Amino acid sequence: MYYIDFLTEVHRRHRPGAYLEIGVASGKSLRLAGCRAVGVDPAFAITTPLDNDVAVLRTTSDEYFNRPDPMQVTKGQPYELAFIDGLHLFEFALRDYINTERHSSAHGMIILDDMYPRTVDEAARVRHTDAWTGDVFWIIEVLAKYRPELTVVGVDTQPTGLLLVLGLDPADTTLTDHYDEILAEFRRSDPQPVPAAILDRSSVFPAARLLESELIEAARSAETPAEIQANLQRVAASRLGADFVNA
Repeated sequence: MYYIDFLTEVHRRHRPGAYLEIGVASGKSLRLAGCRAVGVDPAFAITTPLDNDVAVLRTTSDEYFNRPDPMQVTKGQPYELAFIDGLHLFEFALRDYINTERHSSAHGMIILDDMYPRTVDEAARVRHTDAWTGDVFWIIEVLAKYRPELTVVGVDTQPTGLLLVLGLDPADTTLTDHYDEILAEFRRSDPQPVPAAILDRSSVFPAARLLESELIEAARSAETPAEIQANLQRVAASRLGADFVNA
């Protein structure tokens, strides 16, 4: 399944009240939002017609989140769906995840793009290929190690896979507290030592079956982060199987 088709169905099923997109490019995914949408990109070049309720900010994600009130643009409403497709370097994607979760609802979900490079060259920190994912795939191991309470599922979409993260806790500071330690452990020099499970996608879940699993609906199954996380884990274990969750 092409990633835009998957995102289209996520929007339809999850019905977010506010949507964030980091890395807008031409706008083809930003146009999917049927709610208040915020796009952040210092060099967007929108060619797709946008007729939704959208604010496009020509700024970096760091600059956006460092504003006195980043949520002014949504009138204080936290994000219930976010798509992170910004600079393809591990430390930037990690900061984008941290900042996005802090401004998200516990009912929300974060989707990260380009998580499954097809070659080691495509995963390089220094770009030298046409298609490029960079080394953002390290976030999968970071979340498994530091945030095991999250429900994290790799999604087999084309061209370079997605990572779906649910059970968010905006108050959690674990990743921020360990940020320097995480970079020291996971940021590597090229060529990247890309795990075989990433390259062959042995730990990802088929997109169509994920959409049939009711996992997206389970994100709204309770009120507190702990209750939502527990419900998500139950649904994931019963409908997806442990091999594909938090792998």
